[in-house]
Amino acid sequence: MILLVVAVLLLAVLIGSAAYLPLPVTLVAGAAIAVWLAVFAVRERRRHGSGNRTRRA
Repeated sequence: MILLVVAVLLLAVLIGSAAYLPLPVTLVAGAAIAVWLAVFAVRERRRHGSGNRTRRA
């Protein structure tokens, strides 16, 4: 969970500094953060997803 918070904070800093950075640098950094968040989401879904599917209400 802490990684998610760090990623969001980095994205916020990146957006804030986007006015000062060249566009290609901003796009590459944004893409790197997006990939990081996607990997995190997939790992969390694999870890917690299998337990929720077998349980029915």
